[in-house]
Amino acid sequence: MTTTAAGGRYKWTVVGLLWFVCLFNYADRQAIFSVFPLLKAEMHLSDVQLGYIASSFMWVYAAAAPFAGMVGDRFRRKHVILGGLIFWSLITVATALSTRYWHLVVFRALEGLGEAFYFPASMSLISAWHGKETRSRAMSWHQSSVYAGTITGGAVAGYLAQHYGWRLGFYVFGSLGVVLGVVLLFLLKEPPAVAVREEETLRFSGAWVEVFRNPMAVALMAVFIGANFVAMVFLTWLPSYLTRTFHMSLTMAGFSATAYLQAASVLGVLTGGMVADGWVRKDGRGRMWTQAVGLFAGVPFLLLTGWTFSVTVFVFATMGFGFFKGMYDANIWASLHDVVPPERRATAVGVMNSIGWLGGGVAPVAMASASGVWGMGVCLSATSAVYAVAGLLLVLGAARWMRKGVGHAA
Repeated sequence: MTTTAAGGRYKWTVVGLLWFVCLFNYADRQAIFSVFPLLKAEMHLSDVQLGYIASSFMWVYAAAAPFAGMVGDRFRRKHVILGGLIFWSLITVATALSTRYWHLVVFRALEGLGEAFYFPASMSLISAWHGKETRSRAMSWHQSSVYAGTITGGAVAGYLAQHYGWRLGFYVFGSLGVVLGVVLLFLLKEPPAVAVREEETLRFSGAWVEVFRNPMAVALMAVFIGANFVAMVFLTWLPSYLTRTFHMSLTMAGFSATAYLQAASVLGVLTGGMVADGWVRKDGRGRMWTQAVGLFAGVPFLLLTGWTFSVTVFVFATMGFGFFKGMYDANIWASLHDVVPPERRATAVGVMNSIGWLGGGVAPVAMASASGVWGMGVCLSATSAVYAVAGLLLVLGAARWMRKGVGHAA
């Protein structure tokens, strides 16, 4: 009996439970960006210093991700997921206690350490419950929580900061995350077919070499670097851009910087999941073709975001970018799982997360430095070139290293 058949309805319950964990994963990391204007004023920080606060999370996240992937392949994924949730939630609470610049850098770095353990284990767990027929849909539904969490973190943190001070949002998100972690200890389950993973020995180098010997996996990671770089430019600096360019309040900037883009991404990710699950039945590269469509179609909308001085046009551009970003995002992990064997999936996700977030970690500081020369609007538009190059690399890689019908069925 397959895992998918054994799972029945619970395989979708797993997606629902992890949806809420991922919501807090992204709400906690997004909240800081909505309060950048208050942190800048209170602690007398420059844009570059704010960029380092954001990058400290990403660099530690990237450094920890390969190890987190190995842990996810060797130990019970439930414990890895919930241990990470409770740890990063406590760090979120601790962030509210910051009174100096270095406090923020350290706590954001520690939050990156905790959050690094989530995606490798959770994507492996979803793949264990869902076969190839439903994997893109399952992962796309889960991916929608990324956007919901980003909106929640940005809008709620901005509102609470404007009315009650910047610290309250971190107390709220962190406390609720700890409660969720305790509740899910009783609700989240491994699939019945899971092997005794604790008895395996951690062999880091061999597993990593196996992943890097797969040229299509390496190509997918390179594409993820570019896509993540663009995403982090927008997540980090869009609230500040809106306050400076359109003179929005913290509440409105936090909402506008996340809601339109992320709501459109929800539609895109659900569309991308359905399209990819249908396409991959005819062509083993179907998930990758779906991602390429998202990247290329997002280029003109990215170009428009930084050139317009109309709020209406800006909203249209961010929604267009968000929809096609969602089509790419829906298949980030499903495409990777199509080219690596089941026993290496958490490891592969960990390595890909590491490489992708190293690229993403450069974005906040690079944007702060470049915008001082060319302006933030021009820099936002310039990210369209990154999407175009990433799309081309994905198409060339799939055509070169993948054949129709090729992939791991498990």
